[in-house]
Amino acid sequence: MLDYPLLEALAAVVREGSFERAARVLHVTPSAVSQRVKLLEERLGQVLVVRAQPCRPTATGAVLCRHAEQVALLEHELRARLPEVGTAAGPLPTLRLAANADSVATWLVRALAAFASRHDLLFDLAVDDETNTAEMLRSGSVLGAVTSQNEPVQGCRSTRLGALRYLATCSPDFHRRHFASGVTPAALAGAPCLRFDTKDALQRTFLRRLTRAHLEPPTHWVPSSHGFLEACREGMGWGMNPEPLIREELRTGKLVELAAGRHLDVVLYWQQWRLASPLVQELTRTLQEAARATLR
Repeated sequence: MLDYPLLEALAAVVREGSFERAARVLHVTPSAVSQRVKLLEERLGQVLVVRAQPCRPTATGAVLCRHAEQVALLEHELRARLPEVGTAAGPLPTLRLAANADSVATWLVRALAAFASRHDLLFDLAVDDETNTAEMLRSGSVLGAVTSQNEPVQGCRSTRLGALRYLATCSPDFHRRHFASGVTPAALAGAPCLRFDTKDALQRTFLRRLTRAHLEPPTHWVPSSHGFLEACREGMGWGMNPEPLIREELRTGKLVELAAGRHLDVVLYWQQWRLASPLVQELTRTLQEAARATLR
């Protein structure tokens, strides 16, 4: 029989990334969290957490973290259906999800708000590049992720949401300064571009497809979807912006395309645990409906 307070401590360490932050969430001392995780490791005879910055689970630790989160969710659903099962409702359940920043900025929050209005729960949303969010599923730290990975993570289901279209855009003034003689490989090599972070490969991909060359233009780093758009509007550089986010800017002429008719489509998928949970099934339907209204 598993000791769930020990499992809860393990899951908190993995989710929060350190024993100290896990202790604050659990309202105990870091020493108590460490003792619980160590006791669980001793009982199972193997290491469950890699003590690093941040802490991360071993393969067995990830399985246990996922189990702990699933049990907490199922217990909440049971209490909702059978209040007589327990007298204390406990804290509101938290659904931990991962998504890329541009989904958060364009369509995802609308879906989560609609879902939250129908249920007493909280969301804990982790933001990372769409190529990396599936890793959070593997670690057991989230129950679902918006990802560009089609192949289901072990123990998960994968559902196609649609394609988020990206356009290479800049301000009219930036276009006049850098592309007066055309959007040529030489001009693109010298014109500053914008990147969200080191995982953001959209600009490089666009340049390779447009020029068939490996260009390395000067780069501004702007790790915010809305900040990225503002940097484009203010003429700092050109960048790949999600089309739903810039329709008004294109209509009013605040932004112009570098190469009209050329775009990148990033296909997104929703992956979630294979869990017989009506709540998770409803969440999946809600996300699909919201994605259909925005994605292609």
